Amino acid sequence: MNERDPLDWFAEWLAEAEAKEPNNPSAMSLATVDASGRPSLRMVLLRGFDARGFTFYTNLGSRKSEALRENPEVALCFHWKSLDRQVRVEGAAELVSDEEADAYFESRPRDSQIGAWASRQSHELESRFALEKSVAAEAARFGLGKVPRPAFWSGFRVVPRLIEFWEERPFRLHDRDCFTRRGDIWESRKLYP
Repeated sequence: MNERDPLDWFAEWLAEAEAKEPNNPSAMSLATVDASGRPSLRMVLLRGFDARGFTFYTNLGSRKSEALRENPEVALCFHWKSLDRQVRVEGAAELVSDEEADAYFESRPRDSQIGAWASRQSHELESRFALEKSVAAEAARFGLGKVPRPAFWSGFRVVPRLIEFWEERPFRLHDRDCFTRRGDIWESRKLYP
């Protein structure tokens, strides 16, 4: 039985990945399933985590947001190839508070803020020129003033109920430590590779 706190362990592994992974160490795959049972998988960026869960931000009109409204159960996977490690997370996604979304949006580069207004994420785009035109129009609309967070843009927090740590070992005899939340307690067990 492993007595480590899985969120502390994740913080250690993420810090190592940030030091050694060459590109986007906070990238994670996000798997959703819509109301029809159709799965979808895409990469998103982890923008924060704490005892409450793992947070990412997106357009609320996107395909992923629609799927999350229909079925909040998700899976995440962090894969750090240069470290021969991965972390899997299963849990339910919930919207972050408006205050959290506002604070994160305000921390983004201005061009990313403008891009959030200009993009109709996941909807059909007639041409690259149409996107560039939309960006220019939004940039002109806000001028030099503050760019507020659009009402259609927010974040989701994945509240974990399962966290699994996987580390490569010789002869494919990998280490797997799985933590399952029972109320406020994390129960751990080792898994065969």
